[in-house]
Amino acid sequence: MALIKKFRIKEFKSKLPIAKLEKISLSFSSRQILDNINFKLNAGEIVGLLGPNGAGKSTIFNILMGLIKPDFGKVIIANTDVTNEPIYVRARKFKIGYVPQYGGFFNDLSLLDNLKAIGEIIIKDERERISKIHNLISKFALDNVQEVKAKFLSGGQRRKLVICMALLGDPKILLCDEIFAALDVLTIHMLKEILVNLQKEKPQMCIVICEHQARELLSIVDRAMILSNCKIIAEGSPNKLIKDENAKTQYFGDFF
Repeated sequence: MALIKKFRIKEFKSKLPIAKLEKISLSFSSRQILDNINFKLNAGEIVGLLGPNGAGKSTIFNILMGLIKPDFGKVIIANTDVTNEPIYVRARKFKIGYVPQYGGFFNDLSLLDNLKAIGEIIIKDERERISKIHNLISKFALDNVQEVKAKFLSGGQRRKLVICMALLGDPKILLCDEIFAALDVLTIHMLKEILVNLQKEKPQMCIVICEHQARELLSIVDRAMILSNCKIIAEGSPNKLIKDENAKTQYFGDFF
């Protein structure tokens, strides 16, 4: 496994919890999805969520964002119970950004106009808005495609666009859902570098990545959790996880 990170940020930073899920349980009809889930998200970390299909990874994202309300338990962000707060309050007041697996942009708008459309909603000052948009375009090397309609962008360019759209609101928690899905090796490596650089540039932000590609995920996270059978069955650093017997039995297998 080729590591991009040469160190683990959390080893030398004090843990500053910015969000918690407490005793979260959820069922759809008669099917249990999550059963007594507890975990913290700390400032400055990249955290990974792993697990088989249907384990509840995306459901946890939806609960954090406010799209789904749990049957039981609390969502705490910035020491505030936000369990009953709607999605727009969590996005604007509590600074949650979201990078979806699919879509997240307007197909028939150019890359620049996509950013302007979101910027006009969340940044009132025009000068600040224009400056931030152009800084992001430059940072993500999108200058040469800013006038191209989103539907004509490559997969990697679309992912960059959606990350930029999420960053416009200066999120304290950035949720990335299957960010490496259906991309080539070089594009995945580029995105991993982007995420690691974001961690260095924004040390108070927590990046949470839900992903199936375990090797890619474990090469950049500080900590990961494995969901299976409605519960978190293993949690810890990448080195700890790959040696965990529950993780091997229920997720990685013997040949990971």
